Amino acid sequence: MRKRTGATSRRTSTARAAMAAVAVLVLGLTTACGGGDSGGDGDKPAKPDAAADATTEANDPKDPGQVSEPPALEEQPKTVDPKVKGVGAGDGKELTETELAAAVLATGDVSTFKVDPMDGPPAQGENADDPACAPLTAMINGKPEPVASAAVYRQLLGAKTGRPAISEFLTTHGTQGAVSLLSRLGDAVKACEDGFKGSGAGGSSTYSAVKRIDVPKAGDDTLAYQVTGDFEGDPVPLVFHVVRVGGTVATFYTANLEGTTTPEIPSILLATQAAKLK
Repeated sequence: MRKRTGATSRRTSTARAAMAAVAVLVLGLTTACGGGDSGGDGDKPAKPDAAADATTEANDPKDPGQVSEPPALEEQPKTVDPKVKGVGAGDGKELTETELAAAVLATGDVSTFKVDPMDGPPAQGENADDPACAPLTAMINGKPEPVASAAVYRQLLGAKTGRPAISEFLTTHGTQGAVSLLSRLGDAVKACEDGFKGSGAGGSSTYSAVKRIDVPKAGDDTLAYQVTGDFEGDPVPLVFHVVRVGGTVATFYTANLEGTTTPEIPSILLATQAAKLK
């Protein structure tokens, strides 16, 4: 737990509330800052509440200078559940939206997570000030490029505690498009390591750094990276793990709105999604 006092704590709370609002607007994270309820009933998409949670923290008179780190993840399965069967996308088949909905992770595929439907991102997102960084803002927008022919969106929540909250979007591009997507994204991570700015209808954002993260390989290709948001001087880590199987790309996204530690995305999620696609 980190302590801040006075003007610094007020600035930090405001900054994290702003970041929560960005996370909600862009990818609909409901509990990235530590909430425990999915907010969804059955097939009804979960309603985002991260901005409300962060605003509550900002207005909490008890100790506005406290910012707690997220709890450690519960122990994850070591291997993919043998009941998970592939849908045959490994040969480059361009899946339809209906086929993507059948192939995306569902409750029961990974015992430590439950899965809820999630609305897609808004029509308007951010644009990078540097064209080399455009693949990064495309991911932040929830719309990886080249543009997908079909996409589905899900929210993954820790089965016991609701933590962590991870967004997944599964998109289909054809093999050539999917290979290009990861290649361009890898180039952007390298080119934009010193940060970039984004702007859109909702205002502007500053990202102070981008770095690649090591991740076990899954599927045909895997890439993981962190984009560090800079909100009034406070770093907010955003993490993306991307896995390709044939022409289909699975993107997992989460954010740490409570501290500077890089948030974790369990590798079993990538491995299981890759197995479900093959």
